Amino acid sequence: MTKTQYYVAASIDGFIADRDNGLDWLMQFGFEEFTADYEAFIADVGVVVMGSRTYEWLLAEGSPWGYADQAAWVLTTRELPPIEGGSDIRFAAGDIAELHVEWVAAAGDKNIWIVGGGDVAAQVADAGLLDEIVLTTMPVVLGAGAALLPVSGNSGVFDLVSTQLFPGGAIGAVYRTRR
Repeated sequence: MTKTQYYVAASIDGFIADRDNGLDWLMQFGFEEFTADYEAFIADVGVVVMGSRTYEWLLAEGSPWGYADQAAWVLTTRELPPIEGGSDIRFAAGDIAELHVEWVAAAGDKNIWIVGGGDVAAQVADAGLLDEIVLTTMPVVLGAGAALLPVSGNSGVFDLVSTQLFPGGAIGAVYRTRR
């Protein structure tokens, strides 16, 4: 069964980007200790979903498109340029529940990854469509920035399914929506 997952890293105080929408605070930790977990996660992903700010951040980074094996939806009301190497990128706006039906169909027997940002994940959670939060809490405090999950109200209760302590001090946790 297809799961809709928000796979994300956040600071101890619940931010996914700093005051300037930067990720230097995250990049300082490197990715070596997280590689195996990420590869296992992405192998089960058929669709990625992101907002326009996340997409524009990826464009600005100039890195190769990292989702060649997944269909991608970019939620936006603006016209955005295609990213080099992005073969199946769809720009869309509209009702999250209606879009979710498309995501599930495109994912097939794989999962949907809400890449970011927090506003997109909150819309999915508010619509009652978020199945899991796969959260890595990094050992840093930012004080302000982009919130992890700025929901508009009570978007459900989550059960802790698993935890993992990484060597550098980060804590991985999987939370599943209680239904």
